[in-house]
Formats: sequence, structure tokens, C-alpha cells
Amino acid sequence: MKRITALGLALSALTLLCAPAYALPAEVTAPSAILMEKTTGRVLCEQDADVQYEPASVTKVMTLLLAMEAIDGGRLSWDDMVTASPHAISMGGSQIWLKENEQMTVRDMVKAVTVVSANDCAVALAEHIAGSESAFVERMNQRARELGMERTNFVNCTGLPAPGHLTCAYDIALMSRELILNHPSIREFTTIWMDTLRDGAFQLSNTNRLIFYYEGATGLKTGFTDTALYCLSATAERDGMELIAVVMHAPTSNDRFDSCKALLNYGFANYAVTPVYPGEAIPPVEVLLGTQDTVQPVTARECSILLEKSKSGTVTTQLELAPQVEAPVEAGQKLGELRVLVDGEQVDAIDLVAAQEVPRLSVGGIFKRFLNTLFLQEA
Repeated sequence: MKRITALGLALSALTLLCAPAYALPAEVTAPSAILMEKTTGRVLCEQDADVQYEPASVTKVMTLLLAMEAIDGGRLSWDDMVTASPHAISMGGSQIWLKENEQMTVRDMVKAVTVVSANDCAVALAEHIAGSESAFVERMNQRARELGMERTNFVNCTGLPAPGHLTCAYDIALMSRELILNHPSIREFTTIWMDTLRDGAFQLSNTNRLIFYYEGATGLKTGFTDTALYCLSATAERDGMELIAVVMHAPTSNDRFDSCKALLNYGFANYAVTPVYPGEAIPPVEVLLGTQDTVQPVTARECSILLEKSKSGTVTTQLELAPQVEAPVEAGQKLGELRVLVDGEQVDAIDLVAAQEVPRLSVGGIFKRFLNTLFLQEA
């Protein structure tokens, strides 16, 4: 299985940290399961996570991901009105019984898809975003390839049974991670237990009952058909660490919830995320021929280390900076690295970049600085 994808290259050293994934807790009865940590993308335990199954409505994680990317990218607004087409209302299965030409806001459509797995709303959203469900499905498969979901093929945006509509637990974890990591506002909907639509006339109750009884539950999506059986991508957060537990093809609804609960319990009991900061103040870097003499380096991104609680070693950092840099200096220009070590072994390297730009001196400026330096030396 490909354990590090293009999505995780920025944190790749973290995913390489420590031992490979462990076997599943004994309480996990689903035939295929995986537990992943959100920030690093590291797999903590798994069993047959590469085996392809029908995902049922867990498919809608990708549907929601594309919707959230359109919203956060400014191509779609929460208040946009979505019109139900004849195709959308024909879906069957889980739905809110949209009527032809009925209109709802994107916000209400996303709520319906997230909370009650509404197939009619999923298709209506897909058509609104891409023009047709088939065009939207093409985008789903393209996004899956970008995320490294090598064992996934989507045929529709709902998860209703269709020949060739397959994925695996690892791929579901990848798209779930992308959704919760980069679009945290989805939690507004995934944590709803009960709500309403149509001015209170239509009741909603979350199909993911972990939201009701599991401490720290944050989502994410259930699925069931007669052939897919019971599936679940469950997310939860405690003490600043968010985990993704995925099970597929569980024989009963209780099995899927109990299996995900066992996975999450295992993760929270055995792992912790530790933020990493420089162990010393980062000194400024000298700038040659710049409008200012120095530029301040800063870390290009945040860094967190995932550690086993039983093997929590000493986390240290090392600075490596260029002694000087010639102007012009661009904001964000790399000036060095902050190396992160656990028990002396490097597990990450974070770029140190210029906090601001430093223009180059003009010819007149260089001459003026030379004269000032000359007069100071004579004094």
C-alpha cells in the first residue's frame, strides 16, 4: 500500500516517524478497517485496508469535499439557491423528498447530505456545481487521483449501488482527512445530532450515532446498502489530536459503530500530538546590498509530532541558516531549515523563510551607504 501520498509530502517525515501501523484492537469486527491521525496522515493500525468494497453513502465524503472546495474557493456561496431537477428527485434511498424545481440554499443542501445522507440533495448539489452528475463524477475521480486514492472508482455521487463503484478503507481515510484538515467548517454540519429543514417542517436526525454518545466525536459519514453492508468514516478529537477511523463491510450497524469506537479508543489511549517550536530564538540573517541590514526568518508552517505515549522520546530542534543573503529578498524566500529530531533522529525539516521583502539598494543608495560608512570610520 502506498503510505505517503502527494497530499502528505509537506509532512512526510512525520508519517515516517516510529514503527509501522499495528494490528487492530480485538474489538474491531469489521473485515476492513483503518485508523489515521489527521495532522500527519500517519496510519496507526489497519486490517485489509486495501481491499475494495462498495462504499455506499460514505461516497458522499468526496461529494462534500468538492462542495467545500467550491465554497472555500469562492466559486459557490452558502446562500446560492439550488434547484432540484427531475434526475435529482428520482434517486430513492435516503432523501428529504425534494420536489421537482424545489429550491434550497447550498447551506441546507450540505446539511441534508451530511446529517441524513440525502441522495436527492447530493445530486442536486453535483448538478449545480458541475452542470450534470456525470460531469461531477469526473471531478470526483480526478480529485481521487490527486489524493492518491489508487483503489477508488466513483460511478455516482451518492453511493447507490452501481457496477464498478468501489473504494477501500485507506482511500476513504485519505479523502476524509482532506475534508476535515482543509475545510474545518464542515464540522458545523457533521456534529449536528438533530435539526430541521423547511422552516422546521422536516426533521433531521444524524445517521452517525457516535455524534450522540462518543466523547469528542466530530463526524463524519455513514453508509449502507444490501451489498456494501455497513460502512463508516468516523472522526473524533481529544486534546488537540483528531483521528479518522474507517470500517467497511461490517455485518451490522452495531458492528460498524463499535468497531470505530474501538479504533478511536485505541488511538487516544496510545498516541499524542506534540507541537514543536524552535528551541532557541531564530536570529536575523544579514542582507547584502539591501535597504535594511537584516531580515527575520520565520517557520514556513506549523509542525506537530505524533508520538506513542509509551515511547515519548526527547524532541529537539536544530537551526540551519544561511550566514547572509544578497538583496533583493522576497517575502517567503527560503533562508534555511529547522530540523526536528526525536531521540537524535531527524523526523522533519521545516523551511525557514523571510518574514518580509528587502529591496535592493539603488546605485545612489549604495554610494550613500559607502559614504556613511567611510565617515563613521574616520570619526
